[in-house]
Amino acid sequence: MVALEGQTIRLEPLTLDHHAALCAVGLEGDVFRWFPVVVQTADEMRAYIETALREQDAGVSLPFVIVEQQGGRPVGSTRYMNIDRTHRRLEIGSTWLSPAWQRTAANTEAKYLLLRHAFEELGCIRVEFKTDSLNERSRHALLRIGASEEGTFRNHMVTSSGRIRHSVYFSVIDAEWPTVKAALEQKLRRSDS
Repeated sequence: MVALEGQTIRLEPLTLDHHAALCAVGLEGDVFRWFPVVVQTADEMRAYIETALREQDAGVSLPFVIVEQQGGRPVGSTRYMNIDRTHRRLEIGSTWLSPAWQRTAANTEAKYLLLRHAFEELGCIRVEFKTDSLNERSRHALLRIGASEEGTFRNHMVTSSGRIRHSVYFSVIDAEWPTVKAALEQKLRRSDS
């Protein structure tokens, strides 16, 4: 199991042992507003974790809990998903943070750690992201980390509310990684100041 260490946060393998801590920080506000499946109760959080672990067992996901370095408390979750070893690509997704950690360096650092590991350790040639077309904050954040917008998959998903979701795809490819990496490291240095 891989753990990725940053300055502000670390990414640890997600387990059911994280259930109570993730409920404490993830069931407030509208953290899961843009997710296809809403998580609003402890049972739904358990199902969310169990799904991630089943996907891990199938070899198509690698889920992490986002832990603050200073206090050691979980503050969110993220994962590698849709892992395709043949074509050396994967997706970074299912990322969420406690409201107290949104708009901090935590998301930038989590993406940096995941991208660095994907390109430098796993040998990926493509890392992709997708978000709800209505989620302007996420779309802006993906552009801010250096991902390129590729297009919209129309009528891509049916959400738990029945709404038809269009998904906007973004990616970073291996040739872009050195430039994206330098920009992310600069952002993280500025946030440390």
